[in-house]
Amino acid sequence: MHEILVKINDIFQSLGVQGLALNSFIESFFLVPPPDILLISMDLAKPEKSIYYATICTIASALGGAVGYLIGFWGGRPVFNFLFRNKHEQFEQVEKLYGQYGSFAVFFSAFTPIPYKIFTIASGILNMNFWKFMLASFLGRGLRFFLVSIVLMLFGETIKHYIEWVILGVTVLIILFFVVLYKKRHMFKNNNN
Repeated sequence: MHEILVKINDIFQSLGVQGLALNSFIESFFLVPPPDILLISMDLAKPEKSIYYATICTIASALGGAVGYLIGFWGGRPVFNFLFRNKHEQFEQVEKLYGQYGSFAVFFSAFTPIPYKIFTIASGILNMNFWKFMLASFLGRGLRFFLVSIVLMLFGETIKHYIEWVILGVTVLIILFFVVLYKKRHMFKNNNN
């Protein structure tokens, strides 16, 4: 399986910017290597184009997310079960996250290493508001890809091996921000009642 993914990544890489867009688009609803691998190598090769590459990744990935949403919306659980065999527990976890956090669950899946494709298809199945889904997708994917590109543009090869840690650190900060915001809002509501 690893060899197949490496060959697929080589095909995307041989196509240049179009390969980056295609990889980002397909990865949002199907099992191909994440676009981060190609984005990192392109950012390091041409740091002056990093923002351009992040923009391509963001737009293509969010549009691919819309395709995933439509697959889930029209195909329902049978399509999910076909695409993600033996992942019933993951779907139940996604459903639970939607119940608790709504579009923030999509945002976090789009930003973190959590498989975004599962959330795109599940969003359609669970009939999430499409425009909220798209907004969360654009924000999450954009934050992820721009963070990678900007960090690589500024620090180059030296930071490449720590990029997942950078993303994880930013994820923790974002989660803490929303937890504090939620608690303050909850305390404000309780004080007004």
